[in-house]
Amino acid sequence: MTSRTPFGSPRFLSARHRAGIVLLALAAALSLAGCNRNNGGGETLSAPSPSSAPAPMQAAGGMAMKEQRRARVADAASESSESDQSPETPLQRFLAVRQELNVEVPSEQLADAWGKVRDLCGTLKCELLSSSLLRETPQQPGNAMLEVRVEPADVDKLLGGLAGVAKVVSHTTTSEDKTAEVIDVEARIKNRTEFRDSLRVMLRDTVTKRTMADLLAIQRTLSDTQAELDASATQRKVLAQQTSKQHIQIQFTPQRVLVSGGDSYSPMGEALRNAGAVLAHSVASLITFVAAVLPWLLLVVLPVGWLVRVLWRRRRAKGV
Repeated sequence: MTSRTPFGSPRFLSARHRAGIVLLALAAALSLAGCNRNNGGGETLSAPSPSSAPAPMQAAGGMAMKEQRRARVADAASESSESDQSPETPLQRFLAVRQELNVEVPSEQLADAWGKVRDLCGTLKCELLSSSLLRETPQQPGNAMLEVRVEPADVDKLLGGLAGVAKVVSHTTTSEDKTAEVIDVEARIKNRTEFRDSLRVMLRDTVTKRTMADLLAIQRTLSDTQAELDASATQRKVLAQQTSKQHIQIQFTPQRVLVSGGDSYSPMGEALRNAGAVLAHSVASLITFVAAVLPWLLLVVLPVGWLVRVLWRRRRAKGV
């Protein structure tokens, strides 16, 4: 027969007591492990969170971060205000200035004045483009011309030397804005240079496999690009000459002397002064008339006269 242990027996109570003690020990161990994890165990796994720091240190760190943030915002605002307040860099303008002068000098001093101005150009930053001199003759008055290109710093010196030997009658100044053309040519030069350099790098590349047709196409494109670059560089030099120096053209003419007859005008004297010219015109008209009639005399009048003479002789012979 089997014996049952009653519920309230000492044997049953001792086993129940032992189980409760084990459960209490496990709960204490689990609570101790949780406290260690919250207090020190997290330091080995990750950095402490700001909430785990003490209240005074957390407040100080927050203030420092706010101050740094404010300082960065202030610096950014000051930089933007400085950039807004700073004046924009003015665009450099390229002007082609041209001056044309007409001066008068006494006819006997025309060649000397022309030579002095030309020699003065040789002492300055002046480029002589063309020059011409026509001395005075009985048939025509003399004149001279100088065409030069002068740097702006020496323009006043050249004009001052010109004013010392001649009288300026007219002075015209014109200017043409070449800024857009210069910027366009410089941009074209920059782009073509970068493209040419990239083509040269492609030709020197030994890693990439290319066919002979590809290499020839690259070489042809490189040659065309270099030709365009040379043309643009030449155009830029021409623009530099036009904008860095002023083009000045000086026209020398002999000084005209106006003679006034005053109040003592005499028709007889005027007629005597014009008699020679009138006689010359009359003789010239007579010579022109004779030259025009003479061929007709030879072709018409002489044969008719000869025929009339022959008929008259025959009639006279019959009458006798």
